[in-house]
Amino acid sequence: MLDSKLLRQDLEQTAARLAARGYELDTATVSALEEKRKTLQVKTQELQSERNSSSKAIGQAKAKGEDAQPLLDAVSNLGAQLDSVKAEQDEILEQLKQISLAIPNLPDESVPAGADESDNVEVSTWGEPKKYDFEVKDHVDLGQDLNGLDFEMGVKITGSRFTVMRGATARMHRALVQFMLDTHTDKNGYTEMYVPYLVNRDSLYGTGQLPKFAEDLFHTKGLVNDDGEEQEGFSLIPTAEVPLTNSARDEIYDEKDLPIRLTAHTPCFRSEAGSYGRDTRGLIRQHQFDKVELVQLVKPEDSMQALEELTGHAEQILQALELPYRKVILCMGDMGFGSAKTYDLEVWLPAQDTYREISSCSNMVDFQARRMQARFRRAGEKKPELLHTLNGSGLAVGRTLVAILENYQQADGSVVVPEVLRPYMNGLEVIK
Repeated sequence: MLDSKLLRQDLEQTAARLAARGYELDTATVSALEEKRKTLQVKTQELQSERNSSSKAIGQAKAKGEDAQPLLDAVSNLGAQLDSVKAEQDEILEQLKQISLAIPNLPDESVPAGADESDNVEVSTWGEPKKYDFEVKDHVDLGQDLNGLDFEMGVKITGSRFTVMRGATARMHRALVQFMLDTHTDKNGYTEMYVPYLVNRDSLYGTGQLPKFAEDLFHTKGLVNDDGEEQEGFSLIPTAEVPLTNSARDEIYDEKDLPIRLTAHTPCFRSEAGSYGRDTRGLIRQHQFDKVELVQLVKPEDSMQALEELTGHAEQILQALELPYRKVILCMGDMGFGSAKTYDLEVWLPAQDTYREISSCSNMVDFQARRMQARFRRAGEKKPELLHTLNGSGLAVGRTLVAILENYQQADGSVVVPEVLRPYMNGLEVIK
């Protein structure tokens, strides 16, 4: 059913806020369906009351030895009417539900207006892009020259947008994962999780990937059970946000247990539907890539401050690696479907002479929690409330590797290993 909070608000005002982020809400249809739902609900209650009264009269008639058949016929007729009205009501509710599932989150008032990424607003920068006295190479040439990135083998084994890593480059990729997880668990209070890479449809509806983004996912066929029946299939996760956040689905937490901070390293799988021709060279846009994800579950009044903190945790990784980056706030037209406010961190890539996204940190407020019924109960209160959920990359591992290869390259084609990664690489200082 359509979000009751949305229906209680001025639909025209809500439609205007949604239009600012590129979504047109059909207020006439919503209002008409909601009025019809209310009418059917009243009719259902009236029929139930009438049937209960008639049922009571049947008992009284039988007790008096009177003919109860006309009353029995009336009750039967009322039952048929009730079934018909309930079926119509269910149809209306399903229509409202489908409309609801297609509506993006309402943007926070602090989000700038705008249509696309050109309207995003720079908040801050960190570090100075390095000046080179030689012609810089991109990560593709560097990785191939170092025998660390094998794109042809990835194509041979699987297909385009898959890559094989080897040697010190593969080890650096692993080192980045360990360094990120250690930082987030030891310094920032996150609990490390190991989660499934396959999820069910309920999980994808919960975090907002379904039904809108079905084409962006890789789906499996259902398994056959012992009775020979095919079960519903799973989907490969597009991000660890899905399993981590869905750990709260249908749960009610105590206030004292909040905030909850979770992190996980997983591969991520995306079909990249609609992105043909974009970033086809190298590791920037792959069908399979690794990420260390950050998720927070917090009280509503704490979520905007939690967004600042979560974004800061992702920034810690970039600063420790001494990679120049900038922080931008996404405009309404460029935000993700479920986000109320998003910061992007964009790392400097010398070969492209520009900043590229390496982390996206979002406050979903109660958007996902309402879908998942993820709630908490305040001390002394009986009625639970919806949580606020947040997520962000801390960081995208492959893109971090790209940034290191390009920013730490030397004139002879070797790559210096960032100091914080050397303990994870047995003291290796330079990849040659």
